[in-house]
Amino acid sequence: MSRISIPTVDQSVEAAKPLLAAVQKQLGVVPNLMKLVGHSPAALEGYLSLNGALGKGKLNVQLRERIALAIAEYNGCDYCLSAHDYLGRNVAKISGAELDAARDARSEDATVQAALQFALRVAQSRGRVSDADIAALRLAGFDEASVIEIVANVAVNVLTNYINNVAQTTIDFPVVHARMAA
Repeated sequence: MSRISIPTVDQSVEAAKPLLAAVQKQLGVVPNLMKLVGHSPAALEGYLSLNGALGKGKLNVQLRERIALAIAEYNGCDYCLSAHDYLGRNVAKISGAELDAARDARSEDATVQAALQFALRVAQSRGRVSDADIAALRLAGFDEASVIEIVANVAVNVLTNYINNVAQTTIDFPVVHARMAA
């Protein structure tokens, strides 16, 4: 049970309702995370804006979902693991084996693995990556814009991981548990 209440869309504060309606239109449902964050319309708008902008960036949905899984596993966020496993399978059409590997920042694709390893290194080092970390990413074919977008994807996922870990958000996706708590 969530430690912070999860209102229905109708019970949400007025300023959050149009944002939640947009989520409903896009996804067909309003996940508990969105209703929870809707307690603060400013936080919900900020999250949705950054997440939406990153969806228009250089990184494809398959890589973004894999980054989300790697960071959720690192932070021990069962809600985000559950949500991104579901989205990875059903929206991004990633195989179960690749989704499982992404949780460990691995992939059969060397380019994807380089991005996942870098994303995990960003989280582990709190952004204090080495020159070698950036060189390895560039060697895998990522340009400077991609480096920035990987960091931004780590940040947006850390945000939701922390919110869900603080709130212990009730999971409304098929449940996936972290292998070990961070």
